[in-house]
Parts: sequence; C-alpha cells; structure tokens
Amino acid sequence: MKTCPKCGQSYTDANINFCLNDGELLSRLSESSDLFNEPPTIFADDSPPTVIMGSARETRDNWQPAAPIVPYQENQTYRPPIDRVAIPGFPQARNHTLPTISMILAISSILLVCCAGGIWLGVPAAIIGFIGMRNADDKPQLYGGRGMALGGMIIGIITFFLSLVFLLFGSIS
Repeated sequence: MKTCPKCGQSYTDANINFCLNDGELLSRLSESSDLFNEPPTIFADDSPPTVIMGSARETRDNWQPAAPIVPYQENQTYRPPIDRVAIPGFPQARNHTLPTISMILAISSILLVCCAGGIWLGVPAAIIGFIGMRNADDKPQLYGGRGMALGGMIIGIITFFLSLVFLLFGSIS
C-alpha cells in the first residue's frame, strides 16, 4: 500500500508511483509502519540538502610574485650527444650490429634448412657475415664481433649447400 505524504491519499495499486491529486511521489508503507502507526518514508532521493558555503577563501596579502619569465637562450657552445663522446679512462663500445644480424639469419636458416631456408636466409647470412668480418678487420677500434661474423658466414654457407641437397633429393624422388 502506498500513500501521498502531502494530501494523505492512499493507493493500493502497485503500479502507481505518483499521487493523482497533486503529483507528489508516493511513499510505501512498510509492514512495521502498519503495526506501530509510524509516518511513511519516501523511498526516492534521500540525499542531504545542498549546503551553500560562505565567501570564497582569500589568499595572503604578503606573498611575493615569482621572477619574470625569461625567454630561452640557446647555449653558444656545442656539445655532442653523450653516446658519441669517449669518456676518458673507459674504452668506447664497439659496434656488433652486422655480426649479430649475420648470426640471427644463420640460426634461422638452420631451423628452416628443410624448407629451402638456406637459400633465402643462408646466403644473406654469409654476405652480411663477410661484411661484418671485413669491418672488424679494417677498423678494430670501431667494429667488433669478428668471430660471430665468421660463424654466421660459415653456417650460412653450410645451410645454403644443405638446402640445395634437400631440393635436389626432393626433385629426384
């Protein structure tokens, strides 16, 4: 059962939520309110009322303003990036990029030797390994990884020939 808190009209229909006389939201009578004749409660919005604050906070009068903003002035001396500068007392790191790529291609050609991987991975591994080995021989202070380049070159050549053998036996059978 529902009742209007404004006019006191009672409604038994469960589908009606607003009073038909004045449009007020109906409140539901609970089982305990029927027994003890307590006033009905509104089940809608029970949020606390909005509190209006006083005046805005005022800042202190004795604060000092910051220094004026100075536009950016570029430094006249050039300093190269830190990764290109040789630090005294420490050797500069040598480049191992080509030997590493050669070894990665060579190992991939081993895994794919049965699928002609030695042809399309072994040959580039041998070529890049040769270039990396030549760089390490010509400029040892800049380039390193001679052994890795040599290993990538040898594995690339071996897998190239093994892929040719697999293709030859595959075409015969």
